[in-house]
Amino acid sequence: MSIFLVRHGETEQNAARVVQVPESPLSALGRAQAERLARRVAGLGVTRILASDLPRAVETAAYAHKFTGVAVEFDPLLRERDFGDLRGTPYAALTFDPFAPDYLPPNGESWAVFHARVALAWERVTQAAAATAGNLLVVTHGLVCRALAERQLRLSPGLRAPAQWANTGLSEIDSAPPWTLRLVNCAAHLAVEAAPGGAAV
Repeated sequence: MSIFLVRHGETEQNAARVVQVPESPLSALGRAQAERLARRVAGLGVTRILASDLPRAVETAAYAHKFTGVAVEFDPLLRERDFGDLRGTPYAALTFDPFAPDYLPPNGESWAVFHARVALAWERVTQAAAATAGNLLVVTHGLVCRALAERQLRLSPGLRAPAQWANTGLSEIDSAPPWTLRLVNCAAHLAVEAAPGGAAV
């Protein structure tokens, strides 16, 4: 059995290079990406879907539901890192690195708080996988994918974690310890379309 990990489709603020507000919707391209992902996922034996409750993940997961018939369960632990007062700010307007290890966004999450939350999210994911007769799909966000790859998962020989996770990039994880990634950030379902990295969040 497998856990499939997916970043949401492209949003309007990904395309505009803006630190995303929670309600940022999928762009037209993002909806097309989500549909292509869902058609791929429909052939992967998915019997349970967990998703972040932010709209961009909700909308992406809705396409998976449409093509698999599997109900979506939402968990706020799978949300993207909260950048607080930076949300809605164009990256070009920032005079500092918002991803720096020691940077704390005003009214947002520190890296330590974010990583602790993602660790709890991973516990929920593994519990769900253990209780599922079939494969589990997890729809979340770029920094969550990166945190999981860096802190919770192992990479199969020859694989590397990407600097940025593609919109609707699909990763496959063994559903039992030691939680090994055997496919990373695959965007083959986007066919001739270049897989956009977009902004990390």
